Amino acid sequence: MIGLIYFAVIVLANTVGSVSGIGGGVIIKPILDFIGFHTVTEISFYSTVAVFTMAITSTIRQVKARNNFNWKIIWWVCMGSVLGGILGNVVYEGFFKLFNDETTIQFIQIGVTVVSLLFAFLYTRFRFPALVLTTNFWYFSCGIFLGALASFLGIGGGPINVALLMFMFKLPIKKAALYSICIILFSQAAKLLAIFFSTGFSPYDLQMLLFIIPAAAIGGLLGTKVSHRISTQNVTGIFELVILIVLAINVYNGYQLL
Repeated sequence: MIGLIYFAVIVLANTVGSVSGIGGGVIIKPILDFIGFHTVTEISFYSTVAVFTMAITSTIRQVKARNNFNWKIIWWVCMGSVLGGILGNVVYEGFFKLFNDETTIQFIQIGVTVVSLLFAFLYTRFRFPALVLTTNFWYFSCGIFLGALASFLGIGGGPINVALLMFMFKLPIKKAALYSICIILFSQAAKLLAIFFSTGFSPYDLQMLLFIIPAAAIGGLLGTKVSHRISTQNVTGIFELVILIVLAINVYNGYQLL
């Protein structure tokens, strides 16, 4: 039964996440936290697998559609996100050893997620003056930061990817959403590799992946199909609506931990 619930949640979350570039994980993790069937560490792992699968399917579809990518930005940001993904997992494990309490870790994750969501919403709503950074150093640094944040939070990257790419490089939202999915692909691959070489996958109920992986792939394919048919204005509207919904879920989950 819980597998079917996860399946439905992930299909919906990854469809919306693929359209808007937020990656699905920012929706999946707080909802699975709310359901409360698995531990924080297990949920973080399942969310990582879901958004990684979504990113694979979405990226393949976008490349086949021959979208006009700036491969220089993608290369440097994604390479940074690989390093960031590893660092984020190291920080997560360090916090876990330091506090040895899943409630504390979850509360920290919720707090960082809420701050990130607020920045993303305020930027897309009020459009502060954007920077126009064009050097490889800034592309790589952006990737490290976003990869580390995505890996630590277990949400794939979420709205902060899109907002920061728009702010630092003055990208339109649909282009930022495309690059965000690429960042998610590489950062989550790095996190899964870090988990494999540290604890391995044996602590997790891998049978859940029979529901999670197909659901994530379906959501990624549906989202990519929808994104080709809607306007930039609609993408922005979906982006902001999802942020508000996820903010509410995170605030409620945080209140429940008090």
